[in-house]
Amino acid sequence: MNPVMVVEDDRKIANVVRAYMEGAGYRVVLAGNGPDAVQAALRETPLAVILDLMLPGKSGEEVCQELKEIGDFPVIMLTSKSSEEERVAGFALGADDYVVKPFSPRELVYRLKAVLRRAGRDGKDADNNKNPLSFNCGQLVLDGRTYEVRKRGGLVKITPTEFKVLLSLASNPGKVFTREELVEAALGYQFEGYERSVDAHIKNIRRKMEDDPKNPSLIITIYGLGYRFSGKKDVLPS
Repeated sequence: MNPVMVVEDDRKIANVVRAYMEGAGYRVVLAGNGPDAVQAALRETPLAVILDLMLPGKSGEEVCQELKEIGDFPVIMLTSKSSEEERVAGFALGADDYVVKPFSPRELVYRLKAVLRRAGRDGKDADNNKNPLSFNCGQLVLDGRTYEVRKRGGLVKITPTEFKVLLSLASNPGKVFTREELVEAALGYQFEGYERSVDAHIKNIRRKMEDDPKNPSLIITIYGLGYRFSGKKDVLPS
């Protein structure tokens, strides 16, 4: 079983989190600093990472970026930074959820289960287990079974949360989604992040997928309302 990795330099907090995670049935690996976390992620391929942002030697933001280069596992940021701007910045780095200290260990377990469910890593058949969606004569393909995005045949590296946002838009080409609707459709009713974090996810998706992110042609901003997906869906043989 792949472990949940807890990156926290405060040993007391780390041990409490580990106890609750193990009580919920997860195997846990601890890391006390950024370099150790990166090495552990390379060695263990974690199910998910719970990442403190205030780490010695290297910031949690830097570690998050490195972890996202290693794999597509969800990252929950654990921090005392609580402003909306700081939360949005965390989501922009690829975080899948954001928990502010002091926190309830029981809530953290719940949030872990929620991000694993959204990422299709909870061992259950997810509702995204469907045929791949193809657009623009096969130039863009989204596979909900593997969370893979292919653009002109090449694999696009995308986080599970970004995939859910993209899939929600692409499943309804032409429909204008408000930020609130995207939170509900892509992240679920229980998601407690700020609706403005959707902007950070959209920015990341555009940076990875658009030919010109500053002039996007796939995900269009509808000012005052939200976003819509403009790709033309291919009709695949049954």
